[in-house]
Amino acid sequence: MQEQIEAELLQARQAREKGNEGQARVCARRAAGRAIRAWYQKREGAGWGGDALKQLKRLQADATVPETVRRAAARLTTKVDFEHRLPFEDDPIEDARRIIAFVSADGTDGVDRQG
Repeated sequence: MQEQIEAELLQARQAREKGNEGQARVCARRAAGRAIRAWYQKREGAGWGGDALKQLKRLQADATVPETVRRAAARLTTKVDFEHRLPFEDDPIEDARRIIAFVSADGTDGVDRQG
């Protein structure tokens, strides 16, 4: 699983280098989604699944997750407007890394839980 997550992050960085921020965002979402799915399956069993957006929305709604991590999930699920812009300055790769760091440390990585 970790190899797949790292591969998605690599693809995100490569897409960004090519100027394709949309593809970078997609890859960052997939990386975060894989990590979130593994985390929930470890905590709750293998019966839960879903695509990256479903994973991110679940994490975003989880009150046991620090606000900073939930906000990162919210940014990754925000839809772009007709001009492919977001309503905030967004670094999807960093948001994905924040989420991955939290779930990889099993919620014990020292992330500020107050937001």
